[in-house]
Amino acid sequence: MNLRTVFITNLKCYRKEQKISQMRLAELCETSTSYIGEIEIAKKFPSIEMIEKIACALGIRPFQLFQDETDIIPSDDREKKRALVEKIQKSVEEIILGVED
Repeated sequence: MNLRTVFITNLKCYRKEQKISQMRLAELCETSTSYIGEIEIAKKFPSIEMIEKIACALGIRPFQLFQDETDIIPSDDREKKRALVEKIQKSVEEIILGVED
């Protein structure tokens, strides 16, 4: 998937997840509904400034609009990884304290 396609897919996904219409997104970005629609059908591509406005309106960081599914860690996995990191940190702490005794 090319970067433009990734962007469009993510834009639609984030917008729909948050139940934001194209019209509402356009209002939040101070642009026209037709412009948002043209972005979503790959007729136009937004400027960096508009990408920032879109991300802000969606409550995400701009780079998230360019992440493909292989870059995104599902929430479940993030929680598992966080728990694993905490467990490893505790184990390392116990090892270090044990060595100092």
